[in-house]
Formats: sequence, structure tokens, C-alpha cells
Amino acid sequence: MPDGHPARRVVDILTGAWQAQALYAAAALDIPDHIAAGHDTAAALALAVEADKDAVERLMRLLTAMGLFTGSADEGYRLTPVSQILRTDDDRSMRDMAVIYGEEFQRAWGAVVPAVRTGRSGFEHAFGVDLRGHLQADPAAGAKFQRAMNAGNVFFSDVVKAYDFSACHTVVDVAGGSGMLLSTVLDAHPALHGVLFDLPHVLPVAREHLDRAVGEDRYDAVGGDAFHSVPAGADVYLLSRVLQDWDDDQACRLLSTLRAAMPDTARLLIVERVIPTEGSELLALLWDLHLLMAAGGRERTLDGYRGLLGAAGLCLESVTPLALETSLLVAAPVRERESEELS
Repeated sequence: MPDGHPARRVVDILTGAWQAQALYAAAALDIPDHIAAGHDTAAALALAVEADKDAVERLMRLLTAMGLFTGSADEGYRLTPVSQILRTDDDRSMRDMAVIYGEEFQRAWGAVVPAVRTGRSGFEHAFGVDLRGHLQADPAAGAKFQRAMNAGNVFFSDVVKAYDFSACHTVVDVAGGSGMLLSTVLDAHPALHGVLFDLPHVLPVAREHLDRAVGEDRYDAVGGDAFHSVPAGADVYLLSRVLQDWDDDQACRLLSTLRAAMPDTARLLIVERVIPTEGSELLALLWDLHLLMAAGGRERTLDGYRGLLGAAGLCLESVTPLALETSLLVAAPVRERESEELS
């Protein structure tokens, strides 16, 4: 069958899910950690992970063909740059991301048809509760989700390059999760003071990370509901991958709360994926549908963000591309007089 045959394209797409699950198996079994510890043959790996030797060898044969490892069953396997970041002790570790995508999100995507029929998240169809309720009810799952979100943070360092924080004194990370973005900003600007604002059950993981990354004197951790109020008077507010979880009404409500807390001179930095109008960037489109499966959320076009910001008393000042088809949107408050002139 020629590679360009339509049937080959269908098969390639369908079996892509098998590759994802093979990578998940490597992460869930901590295979990169075991290889790094010297258990590098198929026999040694099977003993280390308490699994069938033949099954391990077949899994490793596929993962080697996928570029996660090099070597062979008898001579031993070696890590590649891809499997290196699946180690639990790597600073850039994507291990928990691979696990949550292979477990919870795999189940959520299994409900893609009812999710598309109803417009309700695949997660809710699969688990009987939405993602937020699941994470609040299970502290271990919540911590794993926060670590998984950290794994997608390769663009955080781009934020401090794209925006000049040098004249700022205080930055508030709204729904800041584990504090990875906030610590990146604070580390780059030693004179800045940070505020991590999120729901109370999230704060222990955030404090642990921020204490280690920047020190307890560089930040405050404040619990609360961003739909009701956020700390007021800061120079910069961060909102990273938050609007994607909510429909337009809720997103506008959240932005309005932020606007009420912002001085006219403050800026709101939004980190999100923007859906291209020509539909050329596949990753943003994949993430858009994934948000329906996982949380009932959505990605938006640039005009969609402009509309949300305008309805909340904000205006879009600039857009800067970041890594992984992510963008930094900088929004400014619309002052009352300007708002009257626009109307």
C-alpha cells in the first residue's frame, strides 16, 4: 500500500493513540528511572518493574523505534533526550503529564462521542463528575494534575523575555497552581514580590515549590475564589491557561473580577493558545477539542479574546508568540472616560 494512500493515513491516525499509550506505559512503569539506575536489559527491566519479560521486550522494541530509547534487549537500552524528560528526578520532567494523559484523559477521550453530542465534557461522561470536582475530592489526583501542568511549562521562560517586568513591584499569579510561572518571573526579577492566588487546597503544593525555588520571603500565598475577588493594587496580573477552562460567560466574569482589582496602570498577562483563523496550526486545534474532553473548556481565536476582554473593561495591547504554539496576550484596563468614548 503506497504511503500516500488514504487508508494509510487513517491507519496512521488511529495507531497514534497506541504510541501515546506505549509512552504512558514507559512513564507509569518508571522505565527511564530504572534504565538510569542500571537495569537496562529486558530481563533486568522485567525484574525491576515486576512485569513479563516478553511483554517488556516488545514494549521496548516499539519505544526504541519511536525514538524514546536506543539499544537492544540483550545489550541494554539507553536513554534519549525524549526519555530523559520522563525521569521523575529531571527538572523538566513530563512523567506526570504522560501518566495523567494515559489514565484520566484517556478515559475522557473515550467519551468523545457523547461529549460532542451534548457539549458536556468527556471527563464528566466518563467519571460522573467534572474535572474540578474530581481534583478537589482526591488530593493525590490534584497534586498529580498540578505536576502535569508544570510539565507543559516550556514556554514560561519565554514570558519573562516577552514582557518587561523591570518597572514592576508586585505581580499576582491568579489561579497560579503550583507557582511554576510565578517562580520563573520572580527568579528573573529579584526586586519583584509575588502573590500566588488560588483555591486553598492548591496552596500546599505551591508553597512547597515556591519556598524551594525563590524563598518564602519573596511571595505570599493567598487562598480564595477568583470569581469573587483577587488581591488588588498589583502592577501585573498573570492568568496562565485559565480562561481555556471556562465558557464565555464565566471567562468574562473572571476577567471582570480582575479588572476591578487592577489599577489603571496595571497590566494583565494572559498565556493561552490562540486558534489560527486559517486553521493551519494543528496543536491549537487538538488542544481545543481536548479541553472539551477534559474540562468542558475551549481555546479561542484572537477576536474571541478581544470580545471577552472588551466586555470586561479591558483592551488587548499586544500578542507575542511563545513556544508550543502558545501566545502571550497583554491586556490593559480601559479607563472610564475611554470606555464612554468607545460607547
